[in-house]
Amino acid sequence: MKDTKIDIQTILNKLDYLDDNAKEKIKKAYDFALNEHKGLKRQSGDDYITHPLHVTEILTTLNVDETTIVASLLHEVLNHGDSTKEEVEEKFGSEVATIVDCVSKINKLELSDENESSAIYLRKVLVGLAKDPRVLYIKLADRLHNMRTIWALPVEKQRVRANETTTVLIPIAHRLGINSLKSELENICLKILKPDIYNDILNMLNNANGKLNDNLAKMQSDLTNLLNENNIKHKIKSRVKSVYSIYNKMSNGKKFSDIYDILALRIFVETENECYQVINLIHSKYKQMKGRFKDYIANPKANMYQSLHTTIYDEDNNVFEVQVRTYEMDEIAEKGIASHWSYKEKGTKKVQAIMEQKLEMFRNIIEAYNEENEEAFASTVQSNLLSELIYVFTPKGDVIELPKDSTPIDFAYRIHSKIGDTLTGAIVNDSIVPLSYHLQNNDVVKLTTNSSATPNKDWLNFVKTPSAKAKIKSYFSKQEHETLVSKGKLILEKELRKRKLSYSDVLNDENLKKILKDLKLDTIDDLYSSIGSLRYTVGYIINLTKDDKQNVDDILMERLRPTIIKNNSKDDIIVDGNTNIMYSLAKCCHPVKGDEIIGFVTKGEGVSVHKKDCPNAKMKEERIIKVEWNDNSTNSYLTTINVRINTTDNLTDIIEEAIREKLSIVEIKNNEIDHTLYSKITIKVKNKEELDNFKNHIKSFKNIELME
Repeated sequence: MKDTKIDIQTILNKLDYLDDNAKEKIKKAYDFALNEHKGLKRQSGDDYITHPLHVTEILTTLNVDETTIVASLLHEVLNHGDSTKEEVEEKFGSEVATIVDCVSKINKLELSDENESSAIYLRKVLVGLAKDPRVLYIKLADRLHNMRTIWALPVEKQRVRANETTTVLIPIAHRLGINSLKSELENICLKILKPDIYNDILNMLNNANGKLNDNLAKMQSDLTNLLNENNIKHKIKSRVKSVYSIYNKMSNGKKFSDIYDILALRIFVETENECYQVINLIHSKYKQMKGRFKDYIANPKANMYQSLHTTIYDEDNNVFEVQVRTYEMDEIAEKGIASHWSYKEKGTKKVQAIMEQKLEMFRNIIEAYNEENEEAFASTVQSNLLSELIYVFTPKGDVIELPKDSTPIDFAYRIHSKIGDTLTGAIVNDSIVPLSYHLQNNDVVKLTTNSSATPNKDWLNFVKTPSAKAKIKSYFSKQEHETLVSKGKLILEKELRKRKLSYSDVLNDENLKKILKDLKLDTIDDLYSSIGSLRYTVGYIINLTKDDKQNVDDILMERLRPTIIKNNSKDDIIVDGNTNIMYSLAKCCHPVKGDEIIGFVTKGEGVSVHKKDCPNAKMKEERIIKVEWNDNSTNSYLTTINVRINTTDNLTDIIEEAIREKLSIVEIKNNEIDHTLYSKITIKVKNKEELDNFKNHIKSFKNIELME
């Protein structure tokens, strides 16, 4: 079965909230995409242009802005067309080009298996690229249309795609509150991954469908009459619970007959006060099921969902779930915060603040990943992105979103770094609590600060959020730097006096400029800090100011100072039996742990480490020094491989192989020569064995040639 017919006019007719100028730009984007996709077909047999059209149609139901609509029409022109990001930017602006480029990069990556570590890696890519929430909106709509037409793929490919959607995209849709897309994706994925269970539940619903619908219609009519009698303007929608929602409850141990909210009605009113009036009227007429009333207006869910929920019985003891909310609450619940937030004149400050906090949380997790290994990143994602969130309040009523188990310290740093740095105490709900206290949903938090107070390193043992940890570490790093600057300046001045040298002569403007350039430092404070940390000796600094080159052996005597025995060191390289020696891994040959290596002394950069067979190392024989890998180091190393491929599609095979082997691809540079594509791929590996395994798998691919 093919997609239903759709054209650009269908899209434009649904954009009544945009002006004529915006619609003209959207038509221009469609014409551009139509030309780029001309002659291309989807696996379903449809013209390729139908895909961006259907994606855009999905987005019109979310009331997204003009930029999102334009970018959605163009979202495949880089991957399935001849245009470039620069061309898109020239025609449609930098904002659209950035979004299109991000979606294009995301669409090049997918899970190759059902391994959770692969999902974590892809989730990192999604969050890292999605600097703008509109990128994820387009990606989710893109995936929804692909899932609607997934029958065109082989069964195993369908399972992999459904697993990817379940582990990566649905949790993000949930966090952003895009319920309308999330619910449909959940049902499609369940049908693919657990077809027997899906069909069993569907049959149970179908068998009871006639009676269920009759009961719903009668209750809807009765509630309409009740509210009309009390002059409350409203709308009511009714529905039978989705297959996935029933499966979710049954997977938690409930029987089909014990699920009380299979029948549900949703009532919409204008104001929050009317929500409570409606609930009171319903409770006054119908018997209420105990323990089933939920006030999500006063206590919003993690994705800012707000509504009143109750479960009632009719006179025949049929059970109904009733939800009451305002139209604005429903818009946020179904379309997500970002669609509401994108319209600044419509969005409340509260909604905008929460959306900004969500995006900040995404960014902070990625920043934390730069310092942590894969396992630590996975843990960070689970505890900060996919875990339960809480909402706490400032004394003025501003909402702050935090992961569960966050502390007043996390709260303080979320507000401002200065407040966190000077924090002395916290009062929660009018009671003094320790700074390690785990905040609860709806806590009102008042902080006490003192301008002379400073952070405590012990805080790192119990703060929850990556941003708070990073800011605490930054504070102490800055303090340590200032201490080293003072220490280094004293060492320098003392040594100059000892040698009877004038400070102004040794560190005049010309010499200082030369020293900073040779050592690749920015300021004189950086120089002082380097001396204070014993990275450089004063003698070494003085020698840099001289025109005549010092003998290599003398340089080594200045540099090589044993400080840590090999078995306790985490340095990658042992230099002549010593650690804590400044060194660098050569970028010309990219040695990794396990390679045979050689070192030579450089001026200002310590020891440069090369592969033993590197031509550049052989040119430095007079400066050679013994180096070896430290068995105790656990770091990863950047290296490169060069391949010759037929098309850019072959890069997907390489990327998928890297994901399978849990390797990170840092950069891909392409160069076309005589209609042949050459790619230089920078990857991060732990050792030579990992690199060799990866290369061997690449060699087995058709249409890919590894260039040694």
